[in-house]
Amino acid sequence: MNRLFAILLGALVGHAVYGADRPNLVLVLFDDLGWGQPPSYRAESALRTPNLDQLAQEGMRFTDAHTASAVCTPTRYGVLTGRYPTRIGQFGVLTTYSKPIIPPTRLTVASLLQQHGYATACIGKWHLGLEWVDGKPGSETRLPVGARFTSGPNALGFDYFCGFTHARNIGSILEHDRVVANVTAIENQPLMIQKAVAWLRQRPKDQPFFLYFPMCPPHTPIAPAAEFVGRSGARDPVGNDPAYGDWLYQGDHMLGQIVEALERTGLARNTLLIATSDNGAEGRPYAPLRGSKRSIYEGGHRVPFAARWPGRIAPGTVCDDVICLNDLLATAAEIVGAKLPDAAGEDSVSILPALLGTARAPVREATLHQSSTGDLAIRQGPWKAIFHKDGQRELFQLADDLSETTDVLGDHPAVARRLNALLQEYLDRGRSTPGAAQRNEYPLSLPSTTLRPKAARSNRTSPPARPDLHPPRDAHHNLLLSP
Repeated sequence: MNRLFAILLGALVGHAVYGADRPNLVLVLFDDLGWGQPPSYRAESALRTPNLDQLAQEGMRFTDAHTASAVCTPTRYGVLTGRYPTRIGQFGVLTTYSKPIIPPTRLTVASLLQQHGYATACIGKWHLGLEWVDGKPGSETRLPVGARFTSGPNALGFDYFCGFTHARNIGSILEHDRVVANVTAIENQPLMIQKAVAWLRQRPKDQPFFLYFPMCPPHTPIAPAAEFVGRSGARDPVGNDPAYGDWLYQGDHMLGQIVEALERTGLARNTLLIATSDNGAEGRPYAPLRGSKRSIYEGGHRVPFAARWPGRIAPGTVCDDVICLNDLLATAAEIVGAKLPDAAGEDSVSILPALLGTARAPVREATLHQSSTGDLAIRQGPWKAIFHKDGQRELFQLADDLSETTDVLGDHPAVARRLNALLQEYLDRGRSTPGAAQRNEYPLSLPSTTLRPKAARSNRTSPPARPDLHPPRDAHHNLLLSP
């Protein structure tokens, strides 16, 4: 009887998802929002994110969501392609003049949905490289109006693009394939949300859409608009920046404006809205997690993740399963009833069963993590094995040690060997999901020799790394993680 009920329920869910009313999809991506910053994730937080917290109350809050990387660019690669950035050797972040890292031949969330009749838009921070027609126009921080580029969002499935290359060049506004204006940092985010709300209000009721809104807050430059200065009542006890709380509050307010636009246009009920972050907070570790942005430890890549889909996601629910932002592509594919080709979404798993509450088991077999310097980790169940770039290794049991304080590598050699073998299999096959083996653009192997534990953790607190520094991508080629 129980099995028959599950089959009938699955049929009803499938009809609802794949029926004529295909849902809209909106992804709001905060920049450097740490897992411990929203009060809905850490009750003692002195920061304020009322709209994100409300979204969690009206939908589902994931407690174990992760980014593909502990820094921006590689995570965004994973978000759009459903592929681990390790496979192309992308560990650091790009500059204004960096070449594109997603070829137009690779399927993205946007191009998949575009193929299925969706209107698509990217409004905000791109940070995945552009091909500038005139080489290097302007400077790293300011581009001349009229400068043109190719191989940007429009080449990867987005019908409309308006945004900026990255945070250090936040003032140069790009639209479609050229620079259209230069503004101050304070003016950028109000312009971005204005564009996003206008685009939503123009949506016809008979065409589904995908909006990707990667904002800047709370990443630097910390530039709250005048209307938000002193408004949040928030404190930044870690970084001690009086404007930081207002900047984050402004980002949360932009999420609220998107929610309001969906409500006013009558689009909210048929929209899956996700709000999350691209990595941990910059230089701001929050207990109980260890580390922050850039780190291979949980504070580097475990992020807030809230999803609302009225009538489909039960309000006020919590999911403790491990998910990854890479999973957006496979989830979108299942929603529209598409089968991903073998050379797409190699590391993407649909989280639709988790969202709808129909999952009977964790959706992911295991999840790969990377730091900004080339450290790797693999997570399976409560176990997390870390492979440091310098050859040292660690093993943590997160169910009992979420703060990653006790390395148990010496106590569980069989677990360590199993995770080592699984990670090597993922690397060798060019994928972590079922399907034909694929080729990696970046060679990486884990020699199966004697395991060498990392030295005992020091209680000394190291100063945060300097922001936005990374070696050239070519420097990562032929990286070898030795035991």
